[in-house]
Amino acid sequence: MSGQNPVTPSPDSLVASIKAANTRGLPPVEKWDPPFSGDIDMEIRADGTWWHEGSQINRKKLVKLFSTILIREGEKYFLVTPVEKVGIRVEDVPFIAVDFEATGSGSDQLLTFVTNLDDVTEAGADAPIRVERDPDSDEPSPYVLVRRNLEARIDRKSFYRLVELGVHHDGWFGVWSGGVFFAIIPSKDLPEG
Repeated sequence: MSGQNPVTPSPDSLVASIKAANTRGLPPVEKWDPPFSGDIDMEIRADGTWWHEGSQINRKKLVKLFSTILIREGEKYFLVTPVEKVGIRVEDVPFIAVDFEATGSGSDQLLTFVTNLDDVTEAGADAPIRVERDPDSDEPSPYVLVRRNLEARIDRKSFYRLVELGVHHDGWFGVWSGGVFFAIIPSKDLPEG
C-alpha cells in the first residue's frame, strides 16, 4: 500500500485520531469515510482477545476503545477514525457474549446479552440470534448481533442456558426474544427423551 499514506498506521495514531474526534458514547463511524491507510498487524482471535504484532493487548480500556471504531465491510474488518481506515484480521467475530439475562416468558421473553467488552444487546428483530453448524462435527456455533453488522459468539455456558429456555415452535426448537422466535435446530433432529 505504499504511496497511499506516508505515515504507517499504528494503534497510537488511531487513539490520537479518536481522541481528537472528541465523541461521547459510540463514535459515528458510519459517517466517517477516510481513505484506506493500509493494514496493521492487529488481530481479534476467536477467543475475543486482541493482539498487536504478536502480543496480546491486555489493557481492557484500550481494547474497548478500539472496539468502538470497528466496522465490517463484507467479510473484512477495519478500524476507522475521521482521518484513517486500517484493516485488521478477525478469526471469527469480534465479540464474545459471556452472559445473558432472560426476562418474561414465552413470546414475551427478552434475552439481554453482555459481551466480553461490556456491550449490551437485546436479542430481537434488530439483533438476531443465529446458529451455524460445523459441517464435519455438527457442533453448533451460536451468534447474536451486537451493533451495526458486528456479532458476538455466544459462549458455551450461555448457549447451554439458552437451550434450557428452548421451546418447540413451527417444527423447530429454539428461543423467543423480543417477540421473535430464533430457531436452533429442527425439532425432528432432537434426540428422543
